Amino acid sequence: MTSTPGPAPGSSDSPEPDDGAGPTTKPGPQSQQDGVPRQGQPGQTAPPTPPVPPPGYGYQQPYNGGPQWGPAAQGWQQYPQAGWGIPVPAAPKPGVIPLRPLGFGDILDGAIATLRRHWRALLGTTVVVGALTQTANVVFEHQFIDHDSLNDLQDKTDPSAGDVLHAVGGSLAASGLSVLVTIIGTIVATSMLTMVISRAVLGRPVTAREAWTSARPQVPRLLGLMVLTPLILCAVLAVSALPGGLVALLGSDDGGAALAVLGLLAGSLVAVWLWVQWSLAAPALMLERQGVVASMKRSAKLVSGAWWRVLGVQLLAVVLILIASAIIELPFNLIGAGVSGQSASGLFSTDNTSHWSYLIFVAIGGTIGSALTLPISAGVTALLYMDQRIRRESLDLELIRAAQDGN
Repeated sequence: MTSTPGPAPGSSDSPEPDDGAGPTTKPGPQSQQDGVPRQGQPGQTAPPTPPVPPPGYGYQQPYNGGPQWGPAAQGWQQYPQAGWGIPVPAAPKPGVIPLRPLGFGDILDGAIATLRRHWRALLGTTVVVGALTQTANVVFEHQFIDHDSLNDLQDKTDPSAGDVLHAVGGSLAASGLSVLVTIIGTIVATSMLTMVISRAVLGRPVTAREAWTSARPQVPRLLGLMVLTPLILCAVLAVSALPGGLVALLGSDDGGAALAVLGLLAGSLVAVWLWVQWSLAAPALMLERQGVVASMKRSAKLVSGAWWRVLGVQLLAVVLILIASAIIELPFNLIGAGVSGQSASGLFSTDNTSHWSYLIFVAIGGTIGSALTLPISAGVTALLYMDQRIRRESLDLELIRAAQDGN
């Protein structure tokens, strides 16, 4: 039998002081003084007593239905009553995040907490990956880019196709090799970082060796994902610009250029939409042991209905990481410019980048920046994936069980 709840004990609406047993009523013909208010005289209804748990009891997370009262588990916090006597439970936090739906602050704090608690496993990987990537970029840039040809190209008013190809050919080769090395480094780092973060959520320690052992079987599939996703996005942009290119080839240069710009704008919107749809594919592939296509479908399913939220979290994370990287790398760029004999005003000049001393300091700054920001970037993506599963699939209950089984 249900009834309308009465005033909370001890509130301003309660006529009696709060004695811990709820409001009292005058006994009627059918009332009992047993601590539970019942029906009084005809036409009168006594307010019900809110349920009060016995001392030493606390709210337990429901595992198979609704809330249950029972002895408070060790490590769980007990909470005073609020509202109509319903306790306010706090989400358990065995690791770096509370096991409940997360906000952006929770996600960012969890990524930073993972870096702080597991810095030995994370920084060892990211420093090595960053150092190899930056070293390769420095070598490629110094050996392949012809800065003299680029400067001459800027001075020519009507350069030929051969001049343009000769000037930018080395830059394209250096950029392609740099992108390839960066992709390989990102694959290795992401695979290990995702495993570390999955353990950090449960509050379990993990070493770099353990993370690599768990991640190694999925690395080839992650490589396929890292290659397939950019190829699809580039294909979307190419197809969107194709009509404008065909019109230009038919003789209408201005119309073709305008159509190509409009096509690229529309293609960019589609590419951004696809990028967000597939942004959770990497953690889905690593943690659920799925294939490339299956992980992309899985990501699209998790993002469905929360596209704008996922986009906002990812963009905020990218902005913060770019700011942090700039702050870390700028002093090294200035030192490199000074050592190479360049002024700060010529920091972005192409003449600057041909000096070994400048490139070395830039590589040092890039290594330190990537070592600190790559774990945060991977952490935000992995925690956003877990947050979407918590919201859609009650992953928090499974994580609670896993955390308790591991204790």
